[in-house]
Amino acid sequence: MAKNKFQAFELEFCQSIWEQKVEINLTESGVHPVTLSELIGDDSDLQEKLLALEINYPHVNGIPLLRESIAALYDNAHTENVLVTVGAAEANQIAIQTLIQAGDEIATVTPTYKQVWGIAENLGAIVKPFALDSRNNWALDIDQLNAQVNANTKVIAVVNPNNPTGHIFTEAEMNAVIAAAGRVGAWILADEVYRGAEREQTHETCSFFGRYEKVIAVGSMSKAYGLPGLRVGWIVGPPDMVEDIWRRHEYSTITATMLSNHLAAHALSAQVRPRLLERARKYIRGGYPVLQQWMDSQSGLFSYTPPQASAVTFIRYNLDINSTDLMHKLIEETGVFVAAGDSFGMDKHLRIAFGQDKAILEDAFSRIEGVLKKL
Repeated sequence: MAKNKFQAFELEFCQSIWEQKVEINLTESGVHPVTLSELIGDDSDLQEKLLALEINYPHVNGIPLLRESIAALYDNAHTENVLVTVGAAEANQIAIQTLIQAGDEIATVTPTYKQVWGIAENLGAIVKPFALDSRNNWALDIDQLNAQVNANTKVIAVVNPNNPTGHIFTEAEMNAVIAAAGRVGAWILADEVYRGAEREQTHETCSFFGRYEKVIAVGSMSKAYGLPGLRVGWIVGPPDMVEDIWRRHEYSTITATMLSNHLAAHALSAQVRPRLLERARKYIRGGYPVLQQWMDSQSGLFSYTPPQASAVTFIRYNLDINSTDLMHKLIEETGVFVAAGDSFGMDKHLRIAFGQDKAILEDAFSRIEGVLKKL
């Protein structure tokens, strides 16, 4: 049997090449990162504790305090439902490795952050996409979902709130995903890293966990908390499945670091977490109007649906140029880095991040505008 050709993770590959070289990076999908000083504050007890901390291996599945804090984010979850991982990236990787074998089918929402898609293809699985409809405010195409799910479907993969569109599933859309999974006994892998990063609503997006017995929910400190450099993510699921995924964790990374475990536990504490979420929403709610005002001033060049959550939005441009070519043109001529729609399976689109200070955004958009006018 011929070996499958390896599918590179196009978005992350581009970011690896360019994010440290450009002047303004508008591909970072979280808000402007928190400083260590801002996270710790003037908590002298915490400072003393961290300075005395032995940089040893922590609990391989996450220190108890951190797992307790994560479990508290989900209805009826307990520490045995939680596995701490090295970011949501590892969580998705080892979850798919546990659930999927060569020849299996996985149904995945599109457009999407294509990590799960690529992992599944590299394992020899068959990926069957179902759409968020760009003509209908990125609403879920439920008929297409049901058409793509069959007796061979092992996993239905969703990102909610969605990356790159910022769409939040309605109650009816969540129920449709659950019904489709239940009809064939499939697992739902729900990447929920943008919970807490809502732009309009005040309450957090509902999790799939607890609504269906075969759900694996993935979370992270990267997006709503502004702490991507901690590299802390997690899986929440049924204890027996968490145990199975844990076995892959021991092969892949063994554990997140001792220091990141303790800093993440502090960040998710009842005293600190609300402050971090308020900070993220301030960036999101302050940054988006700057982007929207600029797009509206471009004489019909862009068409878009405002994101309901996250610090990114997915916009269509009306120019005769491929999105990857446009991305490179902007890098070379302006020093501004935006994500090409090709990386999400949709040309003629760009994913633009807006979780930055107003002055940075205005500078970036002014530079971009000069190139677009030439085109």
